[in-house]
Amino acid sequence: MANVFNAAEVIDMGIEKEKKRRDFYALASRKFKDRKMKELFTRLTEWEEAHIKKFTDIRNSVEEYEIAESYQGEFESYIKSLVDDKLYKQVSPGQFGKSVKTPLQAIQYGIGFEKDAILFFGELIGYMPPIHVEKIKELIDEERKHLIYLSELKRKY
Repeated sequence: MANVFNAAEVIDMGIEKEKKRRDFYALASRKFKDRKMKELFTRLTEWEEAHIKKFTDIRNSVEEYEIAESYQGEFESYIKSLVDDKLYKQVSPGQFGKSVKTPLQAIQYGIGFEKDAILFFGELIGYMPPIHVEKIKELIDEERKHLIYLSELKRKY
């Protein structure tokens, strides 16, 4: 018999990732003295906060939707591999200070976070009730915009 997962649990994982991205950008906004860098990372912090709100709204409406596995452990292992990432372990203030010394390094981390969000949300679509797929696609589009924005900024550096 296949295990069944609640879609809300998966969305909770996504919310936690959004919070960590928000926290990373907030740390970066406080670390750098350059006005443009402060503005950039403050804007990214606000964008992630908006995503948390959107995801929370989705999460609150999918509690009854269940996800079936093909075989026992399939979904849990897959989602854990998407969620358990070294990148997120470096979001704490102490690790951030050790890992990120320049604006360019912060931008590169941001690019990694945005790619991670696109991957996670893209995979999430396959497990969402059809009514929520469009909202998830909108979030992916927003993450793509963040990725493009950061990539263009990286080229300038």
